[in-house]
Amino acid sequence: MKVEIFAAHWGNNELPADVFIARVKAAGFDGIELSLPLDAAARGDWTGRIAAAGLALIVGQWETALVPEFAAHRAALAELLHNACAARPLHVNSQTGKDYFTFEQNCELLEMAAAIAREHGVPIYHETHRSRWSAHPALALPYLRQLPDLHLTADLSHWCCACESLLGDQPQTLAATLPRVRHIHARVGHEQGPQVADFRAPESQAALAAHLSWWDEVVRLRRAAGAERLTITPEFGPVPYTQTLPYTGAAVSNAWELNVAMLGVLRQRYC
Repeated sequence: MKVEIFAAHWGNNELPADVFIARVKAAGFDGIELSLPLDAAARGDWTGRIAAAGLALIVGQWETALVPEFAAHRAALAELLHNACAARPLHVNSQTGKDYFTFEQNCELLEMAAAIAREHGVPIYHETHRSRWSAHPALALPYLRQLPDLHLTADLSHWCCACESLLGDQPQTLAATLPRVRHIHARVGHEQGPQVADFRAPESQAALAAHLSWWDEVVRLRRAAGAERLTITPEFGPVPYTQTLPYTGAAVSNAWELNVAMLGVLRQRYC
């Protein structure tokens, strides 16, 4: 099984496209994960540049987080997913629904996404993420039972924060979740937040070990299933995900540097 590692555009949005793509190539990533503009010409400019650089593409959808009312959320999600699939990425990663929508409403969104994926022939995976349908394991597990073909992007840093634990007390949650994972966001969270200051620091080693154990299991499961590919995106984020010093607002670590360092860890471990 080929393990491919992607660079997150998140946190690099201020860079011109050619500068960011050159940075990704120089660091040794296999591709880019980013959200795409709805304008067809602007979308084509991004996809053309990425393809010309010999990089693969994952499209992310997060924008519906800004749409609180269900009907408008549903319409926005449909538009964004069709736009994402039109770019012909390896897959789409979607932050879908809301934790305050009803079970039936979120199921409607997930089923709509499945129909769009079938229409375009592009897989759509749904991210475990705070404030979405999957904000907490107790919210997510009923959807996994209801929708047997629902596949996930695992960003379990969010669940560490939501559960105030490294999930050691929830083996049944992991057993139900990890077989559904098709894409990983490799950010290390902790019991009080979704991002440690530096995963290489001694005080972060328990959290790092927990996340590596989950990623190891996903890799094992996908290899056992005969999968051709697994994708991983190191996703340490910018301020305020990156912690800051009081009064000055100075960042205590550099997210890009952490993502490149995580790329090295993942290459050594899985490739």
